[in-house]
Amino acid sequence: QVQFVESGGGLVQPGGSLRLSCTASRTIFSIYYMGWYRQAPGKQRELVATIISGGSTNYAEPVKGRFTISRDNGKNTMYLQMNSLKPEDTAVYYCNLGSSPYVDWGQGTQVTVSA
Repeated sequence: QVQFVESGGGLVQPGGSLRLSCTASRTIFSIYYMGWYRQAPGKQRELVATIISGGSTNYAEPVKGRFTISRDNGKNTMYLQMNSLKPEDTAVYYCNLGSSPYVDWGQGTQVTVSA
C-alpha cells in the first residue's frame, strides 16, 4: 500500500503562514481522493481538507478561506498552504486518503501557533 510522509510543520506566531507537504511512496496519479487531517491534544482526529484528482477541493468550516489544499501528481506530493494561522490550529497534521478505508497513518507534522 502507499505510504505518506508529512513535513513542513513548525512554530509560528498567530497570523503567520506555513506550507505542509505530503510525499507519497509511489505515484499519486491514480489516487482519486486525498485529504489532510489534524489532531489537537485531547481531541479526535478531524478532517481539514480534501482534494480529488481533478482538482476539486473541500474544506472544513474552521479553515475555509485560510487554508489551500493542492496536489502535484508529477512530484507525488500533496500540499496544505496555511495562512492567517490561529492558536486553535495547533495540532499534529496528517495526510491520507480522502475517506476510509485509510492506509497506515504516518508520524504527522506538528504545527504550533503561539506568540
